[in-house]
Amino acid sequence: MGRILAIDYGVKRVGLAVTDPLQIIASGLDTVHAKDVLAFLAQYCQKEEVDEFVVGMPKHLDGNDTNNTQHVVGFVRKLRKQFPGKKVVTHDERFTSRMAFQTMIDAGIGKKARADKATVDKISATIILQSYLESRQYL
Repeated sequence: MGRILAIDYGVKRVGLAVTDPLQIIASGLDTVHAKDVLAFLAQYCQKEEVDEFVVGMPKHLDGNDTNNTQHVVGFVRKLRKQFPGKKVVTHDERFTSRMAFQTMIDAGIGKKARADKATVDKISATIILQSYLESRQYL
């Protein structure tokens, strides 16, 4: 069984999280520049078996697209093209940045570290992945 890799895509930075090989635990992996993400994923997939990609899909509270939705849709298209043998799914990412920020506060992470957007992106990807894993339990 391979890992599931979650992607919190942004036009500047991309937060990444991954499961263990048994697809039970979600852990933050890295934050990379958006222009480098496909190369990073290709390199990662050479080292680790990845069964599936989960991409956070940004939506407003009412379900309408955000300004970033079109960028994510374009990224998903590129991801499917580069990794044709891998399953690529999207998952609702509403509130993940806010939840990531609150997680950092709850963990006692200082104000200066919380200002690091890369850390927020990585935690957001982890929350997307954990939410996706939990949603699969009910299918």
